[in-house]
Amino acid sequence: MATTPEHRTIAPIVGPDDPRHFTDSGIEISPLYSEADLPERLPERLADPGEYPFTRGVHRDMYRKQLWTMRQYAGYASAKESNERYHYLLKNGSTGLSMAFDLPTQLGLDSDDPRCLGEVGRTGVAIDTIDDMRTAFDGIPLDQVSTSMTINAPASVLLLLYELVGEEQGVPSQQLRGTTQNDILKEYIARGNFIYPPEGAIRLTTDLFAYCNERVPKWNTISISGYHFREKGCSAIQEVAFTLANGIAYVAAALDSGLEIDKFAPRLAFFFNGHNNVFQEVAKFRAARRMWAEIMRQRFGAQDERSWRLRFHTQTGGVTLTAQQPENNIVRVALQGFAAVCGGTQSLHTNGFDEALALPTERAARIALRTQQIIGYESGAADTVDPFAGSYFVEALTEEIETRAGELIAKVDELGGSVNAIDFMKKEIEESAFGYHERYRIEQDIVVGVNKFVQDSPEVPDTLRVDPESEREQLDRLKAFKANRDREFVQRRLEEIRQAARGTENLLPVLRQALKDRASMGEVCAAMRDVFGEYRPTL
Repeated sequence: MATTPEHRTIAPIVGPDDPRHFTDSGIEISPLYSEADLPERLPERLADPGEYPFTRGVHRDMYRKQLWTMRQYAGYASAKESNERYHYLLKNGSTGLSMAFDLPTQLGLDSDDPRCLGEVGRTGVAIDTIDDMRTAFDGIPLDQVSTSMTINAPASVLLLLYELVGEEQGVPSQQLRGTTQNDILKEYIARGNFIYPPEGAIRLTTDLFAYCNERVPKWNTISISGYHFREKGCSAIQEVAFTLANGIAYVAAALDSGLEIDKFAPRLAFFFNGHNNVFQEVAKFRAARRMWAEIMRQRFGAQDERSWRLRFHTQTGGVTLTAQQPENNIVRVALQGFAAVCGGTQSLHTNGFDEALALPTERAARIALRTQQIIGYESGAADTVDPFAGSYFVEALTEEIETRAGELIAKVDELGGSVNAIDFMKKEIEESAFGYHERYRIEQDIVVGVNKFVQDSPEVPDTLRVDPESEREQLDRLKAFKANRDREFVQRRLEEIRQAARGTENLLPVLRQALKDRASMGEVCAAMRDVFGEYRPTL
């Protein structure tokens, strides 16, 4: 097997008759592990939970003190329908909201843009205006709920709309809690929902860091995301390496912009995928935590212990869900959620079993939420901190993942950091995805119900269908919004955004004023596009 860093992270294709077993990351699994497999430096690398290097967790008591935040990713069609789903989830015991946006919103386009035809409200909620944001959170007290927003290129705009709605509710910005994903690098590498070239996009990212430090101090300013790399086909090791490499890039950019590390680093958060191999996933989370602590203390010299702590959200693996025998996904999601909890996640979303077919129905969302609650209250996983610590197998995996991921980060460093290594990372993820497909094709890897234990007649559950009429209704609301305002005044506000974008001042106060004065989300993003330009991928 190749020993270069980039090829020590992908399982080899050896065929179903080969007696060896590998994780998706190319780690060969021994039939039996013993004390001889424990790393020599294990005692110094473990420490107690809540203590550097945080291998065993970022809090001393972990879930004995408080369970993780139970979120369900939700949003579809209109703000009104999404609001109804949010109320449903909170009523059923969800302890945080996770807001899904439709594709036009993610791309910074208003619903009336001709390019958006047929996409409005399909993959999430359409948020064009402050009216939409107001409706989405109608009756939801923003001083009592933590909201995660899966939004990247227009992250600053959506945060500002949320802040303005909180202000209307009488909630001071200092009390708002939540997260904006705000991770543009992973869009260039794996997902494709970008607007601006890296320079302008990263400026917006660091401007949001500074703005929240002053105005919204409880807000997690970024969720540095490996989730989408795994969805694209990367291995667990690549997920750790590329996520932390991007984290390094954001920290460096913030420092270059003049921010003090211990002012912004405590509010950085991460977002990982949860897959089926429970033991590798637990080890992955433990290794990532340990690596980030060392990166922040040794590479960047952070002094505040909060800057060393890798706090992360986990979502179970969408790419692992199958349209065939969809109820099998309930078991997969339970295993993935269990692994995330045993690995010390701070927040968790469990996928609906029907998400390989459509957006989740209320029934599927309820089962997914109940899955988290059963893990929390019945499985015993929350009763003790880091329950797999000391396992010969898990400790060996943790060490191996850290070593191999460290080699891959060194390769990214050699290429000049994440911004310069985008094409390299894309290529590595594509090679890993090809390996996944080939191992599945030849039945080296088994997917129950898909390439083994197949049923002749497919099961098709009832699925959520977005009413096509909701798109027309959204367009009507947007048309009325734009008609009921001082157009010339809005145009002056948009010109102020262009002027600010040409300079070096923090953009968010200017964006906030324009949104407050009834500029739309798409208009604000377009004004910045006029200055920053659009990103055009090379591959």
